[in-house]
Amino acid sequence: MPVPEAKTGNGAAARHERPPELHVRLQRFGLPIAFVVLLVALALLSPAFLTPENLLNVARQVSVNAIIAVGMTFVILTAGIDLSVGSVLGLAGVLIAGVLKGGGALGLALAAGLAVGAGFGVLNGLAVAYGRVAPFIVTLATLTIARGVTLVDTQGQPISNLGAGVDWLGQGDVAGIPVPVIVMALVFAASYVVLTQMVVGRYVYAIGGNAEAARLSGINVRRHIILVYAIGGVCSAIAAIILTGRLDSAQPTAGLGYELDAIAAVVLGGTTLMGGEGGIGGTLLGAFLIGVLNNGLNLLDVSSFYQQIVKGVVILLAVLLDQRLRGRR
Repeated sequence: MPVPEAKTGNGAAARHERPPELHVRLQRFGLPIAFVVLLVALALLSPAFLTPENLLNVARQVSVNAIIAVGMTFVILTAGIDLSVGSVLGLAGVLIAGVLKGGGALGLALAAGLAVGAGFGVLNGLAVAYGRVAPFIVTLATLTIARGVTLVDTQGQPISNLGAGVDWLGQGDVAGIPVPVIVMALVFAASYVVLTQMVVGRYVYAIGGNAEAARLSGINVRRHIILVYAIGGVCSAIAAIILTGRLDSAQPTAGLGYELDAIAAVVLGGTTLMGGEGGIGGTLLGAFLIGVLNNGLNLLDVSSFYQQIVKGVVILLAVLLDQRLRGRR
């Protein structure tokens, strides 16, 4: 009598073992499949989509959000959030333009922009790590501060005609490859090495998984939290250099809403907002999915008002699916 029950039990166990494997595969390959489907759909709907000129244009446009999203990935992996990245981008761009218009060398201007980005990142990290203030509140405050400083400094007016040097960083190319794309590739490559091949990367994942356990194991949690926010600030400054060069102008409102696109790219890429799980490769794919979607909607002459709705629905569905798959795992 026990034999049939044992067989039934084994059969049930086998049936229960298969779905988790399917969910893992969907979680791992769902975004690449969705990206390929989007590419095919847009190629069929718009003959101009797959032209080399348009694809290079997409890559150039994606570069700014993708670089910001790199820094956001580090922050979110520690279970944090940084809402100030767009405002820091705007302030860094204005500072770079101000130094150039004041007669400063390009190197000095770029260093000033990177310094202000790192400075705001360190400020965020100190408030989170030592002040024990929620990252959302801290970075919401610095978002307002950075935007306010930008507006006060410029009186709400753009700073234009910045010179060929910074313009080349946003508009130039090397062997046919846009400079912003090259910079984006270098930033992603360096970040990938840090997160996957260096001790710092393992510490970032450990802190996001369980900060208290990481502390008890000997990791200096506070120092690494400050580090990841500083990385986020520097990435915003690098994005500011590219955007300022591309426009040949520093706009006081530059970066408005960029934090939302960066968070969306990170989450679409599979990095959980709870921290400790995700990767830089997914972030790159998430940034390109958003960029391709925007470009495709433009080519199809979809109103910008509807574009916001479509993008929001895509992001919401992706996050809901991701949460469902993680819950079943």
